[in-house]
Amino acid sequence: MVDEHAELSGFLELSALLTGFSTFELRGTGQAEAYLATLGDATGVGTVRALLAAFRGVRDDADDDAALERGLRGRILSDAALGPVARGLIKLWYVGTWHALPASWHEAHGTAAGDRTFVVSPAAYTEGLLWPAVGANPSGAKPFGYGTWALPPRVPAARPAQQAAT
Repeated sequence: MVDEHAELSGFLELSALLTGFSTFELRGTGQAEAYLATLGDATGVGTVRALLAAFRGVRDDADDDAALERGLRGRILSDAALGPVARGLIKLWYVGTWHALPASWHEAHGTAAGDRTFVVSPAAYTEGLLWPAVGANPSGAKPFGYGTWALPPRVPAARPAQQAAT
């Protein structure tokens, strides 16, 4: 039996590392459950479980943030089966669209009926991480006020993790 709360928590923790946003910020989008379901529909429940199990292994083996990042890159993002799924998850969080996995992935790992390119929901577009990342709001959805789109976006200061990387 799968503990759905633990699965969602692991999904959010992995997503936070992949996107650079906190689990709190990801929860605030209201999309966590929908994105987890989308991932399962697109790749199969077994792939989601394998991804989360690999992440637990990386997290448990890491002594610090640098080791966690190395493990994430080495054991998930560069993995032939999990890497395309993890990269698809990043795109999903940022733009609210699931992009179909490459044909080569399907040849090696099978096909799921839900793996097609689609916008998860109208809310997924407006809650995409792209908008806070560039300091803008989605046109017509979360306006700052009349004429706001006539001005260039305000780019926020780098997050602490981004500052350390530069």
